[in-house]
Amino acid sequence: MVDVLAAPQQGKADSALRTLTGISIAHWVSHFHLLVLPMLFPFLKTQLGVGYVELGFALTVSAVVSGLTQAPTGYLVDHFGARRILLGGLTLGGLALIMLGLHLSYASLIACAVLLGLANSVYHPADYAILAEHMDDARMGRAFSVHTFAGYFGGAVAPAIVAALMTVSGGVGALLASGAIGVLVALLLVVMSIPDAGAHKAKPGTADAPKQAVITPALITLTALFMLLSLSVAGINNFGVVALMSGYGATYSIANVALTAFLGSSAVGVLAGGFLADHTERHGYVAAACFAANAAIVLLIALVTLPAWALTATMATAGFLSGVIAPSRDMLVRNAAPPGAAGRAFGIVSTGFNLGGIVSPLLFGWIMDQSAPHWVFGASVIFMVATVVLSPFTERKTQAKA
Repeated sequence: MVDVLAAPQQGKADSALRTLTGISIAHWVSHFHLLVLPMLFPFLKTQLGVGYVELGFALTVSAVVSGLTQAPTGYLVDHFGARRILLGGLTLGGLALIMLGLHLSYASLIACAVLLGLANSVYHPADYAILAEHMDDARMGRAFSVHTFAGYFGGAVAPAIVAALMTVSGGVGALLASGAIGVLVALLLVVMSIPDAGAHKAKPGTADAPKQAVITPALITLTALFMLLSLSVAGINNFGVVALMSGYGATYSIANVALTAFLGSSAVGVLAGGFLADHTERHGYVAAACFAANAAIVLLIALVTLPAWALTATMATAGFLSGVIAPSRDMLVRNAAPPGAAGRAFGIVSTGFNLGGIVSPLLFGWIMDQSAPHWVFGASVIFMVATVVLSPFTERKTQAKA
């Protein structure tokens, strides 16, 4: 009897593990693909005969397309199924890079950027819809943390992988191989039988149930929170090295070690945050507490020129705290999503990330052009304080909905 009762539980656990593994691999691909073009900028500049402004414009196009299509993609996830949308995104992103490799031109680069932006809009709505429906509630925070960690890891190893591909097969080969990864992972998910999710799976007889509005005050507030979270770390991620070199007298190697400590600790913090998210229901207050401490730490960096060892340790601490809140952030969205609308909910709030991604290069680039490198960290502190102020309101709105 014990074996009979235990078998379904074991089967359910195995299915959940397989689902988490597959979705995390897909998230790895999404962050890897985001960095393929930037890592190949020197090659593309030479081959296409364009400047960095034109190459940067391609990234802007990708970010704008992704931002405009996140919410509509969430609607498609909820109505047609997350699985097919996710497989389509992986394949589309892969084919976009393959297309550019087969036909190198600036027009192809822009077309590739458009397709990569469209493919990137798939991952958050589809991934989170599947995880929210198929993971055990008691381990949901840890599932979200593993998923987020996989994405961070994809971005961390992208430079090394693309550099290795460049060495072995050249720029065209790197584009073709990077694109093939997306297509192969899509086939892998088919073989792994990743489950579906979405409102189309509603049981018979529930069609007449009243539909709840998706664009709720809670989700609007969370979208603003996501934008502030993006702005809080974007300046450090993208301009931290040049700011430390020009304003603090750090060498190139010291500045890169400090940024690597920040990014690596963020990934570790994500995993730690998963355990924390599973043992609290006060996710908004967790985010507020972590970013309050983070604001104080980054303010120290903004005001004081620290020795190399202290700068690295301080950046690592700041990165860890910024990573800890990621699972709690995702739990807030899951709790605020109306039934059957997880895809749309995550699609809507993820637009905040895209808005931050569009604004931050302009803002922090302008700060550096004003020869004010300390304000890269100072502006980050301002956004962190704004996050601290807003986070408790997301907690209250989510509880009110519940």
